[in-house]
Amino acid sequence: MARTKIIPLLLAGGSGTRLWPVSRDAMPKQFLPLVGERSTYQQALARVSSPELFAPPIVMTADDFRFFAKAQADELGIDATVVLEPMRRDSGPAIAAGAALARKRDPGAVVLAIAADHVILDQDVFEATCAAGLEAAEKGSIVTFGILPSSPKTSYGYIRRGASVGIDGVSVVDAFVEKPDAPTAARYVADGYLWNSGNFLFGAETLLTELARFEPEMARAVIAAVDKASLDLGFVRLDAEAFGAAPQKSIDYAVMERTDRTAVIEGRFRWSDIGSWDAVFDIAPRDDAGNVTSGPVETYEAQDCIIHAEDRLTVALGVKDLVIVTTPDAVLVLPRSRAEDVKAAVAMLKKQGRSEATAHRLAHRPWGHYDSLDRGERYQVKRIVVSPGAQLSLQRHYHRAEHWVVVRGTAEVTTGETKSIVHENESIFIPIGTVHRLANPGKIPLELIEVQTGSYLGEDDIVRLEDVYRRE
Repeated sequence: MARTKIIPLLLAGGSGTRLWPVSRDAMPKQFLPLVGERSTYQQALARVSSPELFAPPIVMTADDFRFFAKAQADELGIDATVVLEPMRRDSGPAIAAGAALARKRDPGAVVLAIAADHVILDQDVFEATCAAGLEAAEKGSIVTFGILPSSPKTSYGYIRRGASVGIDGVSVVDAFVEKPDAPTAARYVADGYLWNSGNFLFGAETLLTELARFEPEMARAVIAAVDKASLDLGFVRLDAEAFGAAPQKSIDYAVMERTDRTAVIEGRFRWSDIGSWDAVFDIAPRDDAGNVTSGPVETYEAQDCIIHAEDRLTVALGVKDLVIVTTPDAVLVLPRSRAEDVKAAVAMLKKQGRSEATAHRLAHRPWGHYDSLDRGERYQVKRIVVSPGAQLSLQRHYHRAEHWVVVRGTAEVTTGETKSIVHENESIFIPIGTVHRLANPGKIPLELIEVQTGSYLGEDDIVRLEDVYRRE
């Protein structure tokens, strides 16, 4: 008899403000390479790609991130089913919707729900843990992965283990414990408690049955949202009205802390939820002075710092225990001991209306990206990169004209009823109000400099007449 293959369910719809200014609402941490060269989302996809153990994954994400999720999976050659949540309803409805879709694929499906922004090292140990928990999940347990603590952390919840369920390495969960203070955390570690990683392995039918038992309103709403789901450009779009009726609640409160079917398996792999810059420091490789560095960084007599530079030389001299992050439009400096306070700082920036709190200067779009290089009272300069074969929407502007200079590749430019080919070192002018479109018909990225002039240069001065990406 063939062994059941686990269906991975990746939760990739959240944001991570504690990792500002790298992670922002417009481009959250799961799609960024915070530890290693790949994004944590790509690392998670690769982690569950063994065809002997895992089936093709299901990815739950937000509409704004759908093209990132698809493109980054395609880069790895992974055929992911990308599911779009109409709005954020916390992990309860998201995991339930993934379980319902997995059950449609296979009535006996076993699902592994994992966060796309976690880092897990020791791949062989992780796979062995999944294989060991599979038997318990097939027998009706909802198995959570408990992590053997490396220190008494106060930023994680804890799990108290009970008796064995009769399967090697799998125990009953005696209690889930919220984040403790430092003395309590030290006692928990001494008493053999495990960190609660928030990753779960379960039979889809089991999870949905328990959800219907404790949260019938959520179960009804989620099942309806899946039954009424539609396909949109290859994405599975959950029904918005039905999904919106689901109570906003985490899977922990909805099911895990109420059911009598929870079990825990100890994960001896290295794990981090990458919830703050201090968490990155804990898991990333360090130099001889204990520093974690990435990007163009130089250190002189610096010790135990994390220094992340995106685009410019960043020098740390004679400092200790700091977080230093530089991006094209923001710089963050704070003691490592206050890494959790970044979230409060971002909240203050949002209250002040600072755009840097939520959006990067480099803005990603389905067709490529643009970088705002300079801006004055009546002008703005952008560097635009269009992927091969991609095109922008057919559009017009009421308040600005645009002048495009091609510096690499070939542009196909529509102005009114006319199509023109613009080569490197050539330019074209788009007057105010002219219907236009930019496309890349070539095999290499199209790069151009755009100079906007006019009385209003906001991104909302775009009237889309036609769009292959079906944006409003």
